[in-house]
Amino acid sequence: MRIAVGGFQHETNTFAPTKADYAAFEQADSWPALQRGEGLLSAFQGMNVPVAGFIDAASPGNTLLPLVWCSATPSAHVTEDAFERVMAMMLEELKAAGSVDAVYLDLHGAMVTEHFDDGEGEILARVRKVIGKDVPLVASLDLHANVTERMVAQADALIAYRTYPHVDMAEMGARAAEHLFHLVKSGTPQAKAMRRLDYLIPLTAQCTLIEPAAHLYGLVAEEEGRVTGNGRVSSVSFTTGFPPVDIPECGPVIVAYAETEAAAAEAAQRIADAAREAEPDFREKLWSARDAVAHAIRHSSPGKGPIVLADTQDNPGAGGNGDTIGILAELIAQDAQNACLAVLFDPESAARAAEAGEGATVTLALGAKTGGAPEERPLEGEFEVMRVTNGEFLATGPFYGGSRMSLGTTVRLRKNGVQVVVASRKGQCADKEMIRHTGIDPREEPWFVDQDTFHAQDMGNEIVGEKSQLIEVFKAAGAHALECQGQVRAGDLGPLVQGNSLASVRHAVLIQGHAHEGLDEMGRLPVG
Repeated sequence: MRIAVGGFQHETNTFAPTKADYAAFEQADSWPALQRGEGLLSAFQGMNVPVAGFIDAASPGNTLLPLVWCSATPSAHVTEDAFERVMAMMLEELKAAGSVDAVYLDLHGAMVTEHFDDGEGEILARVRKVIGKDVPLVASLDLHANVTERMVAQADALIAYRTYPHVDMAEMGARAAEHLFHLVKSGTPQAKAMRRLDYLIPLTAQCTLIEPAAHLYGLVAEEEGRVTGNGRVSSVSFTTGFPPVDIPECGPVIVAYAETEAAAAEAAQRIADAAREAEPDFREKLWSARDAVAHAIRHSSPGKGPIVLADTQDNPGAGGNGDTIGILAELIAQDAQNACLAVLFDPESAARAAEAGEGATVTLALGAKTGGAPEERPLEGEFEVMRVTNGEFLATGPFYGGSRMSLGTTVRLRKNGVQVVVASRKGQCADKEMIRHTGIDPREEPWFVDQDTFHAQDMGNEIVGEKSQLIEVFKAAGAHALECQGQVRAGDLGPLVQGNSLASVRHAVLIQGHAHEGLDEMGRLPVG
């Protein structure tokens, strides 16, 4: 078979302070830089990326035709210029490839551009226009995809991850290859069914290592491959959605593919019914920074293993800039001892500390420079420079494992009993080498503060080990909406992202009683 292979990944937080321009896709960060041509087929070897799994599974006995693959760190909207330039390259390569038997695309599913609410729907539609209605078009998606009706209509199959933290990305790429092979060999499109849930799930409650998501994804696995009187179910995906996206089709979706419409509908409905029953269980306690730090101080003791705090509100993996200093200031104010925070994004401070050199004491205005939390001001004070690095290392954990990462000039600073890793490039802290390359082993620290969402689970398991005491998720100032007071229902509120009343998000929203302010006549929050 002749199979065209490409990808265009971006997770968009429409409330984030910084947009993704073309340069953001050109540069390497946690994943390779933009790939075009033959280099695409070798750039991802050994990485936990969907396209890597697809290439490994599809290479034997087939001719792979590289298109374009690129990714940018989650942020606000993809600029129109960036989207159109990447799509122009992708379609140019696709047309040059000539006749193809199938197309595979590595997508995210939550892309919003300056000119399209549904970025992936537009990508799939443009590719479909080139290849025609009879050529199978299969895409892998992130578990956090906001799947739209247009995406389902344009693709022959959408195959989503089943783990959060995402440790099965390459595996899902291989699953996408298997499904694509079946479509080509059978010559018959699969029946499809889509079910949308009417409530939004906070990101902090979506972790598949705990309930209720663990149970629901167990049902997804059971449903796939099941043979009923109506036919065989070939694939089921449950995307829990990416709530910080202010578009009409934001939220959890189940998509099923089967031999018959009845079998697909039955599979999708079974998962949807179970997910609706689980709605009350998608709630959790969120701590204030003050309370979380105080709790950790009280429960920290030698021999018990580190305490991991997950500072989710400004996670670069969800569109934040990773430069808010609320939790850092609280650690210092409460005189926390032997604590480490990583990774804070502040190129200016990293450069000044690097220039001063290891062992120097430097006066800095640390963090809070990008506007992610307008009410915050930089943390001013004297910091000791403990380590200076170029920020380059090989990731070894289950999420980034195999990736050659680059954080730019990176320093480890200390103030009193608190250390902080400061980088020149944004990156969600989901691999122990992001800390360890600065000369500190997080497993030896009583405390670790991770500016991430549930990739902190990777920290609790892979970084600090089984003796870690707990993982706390807390609310603070930042670009990422966190708190739902009462369940947010898409039907009642329209395309509202995650409800919260935090001052950090520049929209007045009160969820209790389903009352809310600041929505326009279409039920949409103003963005900006």
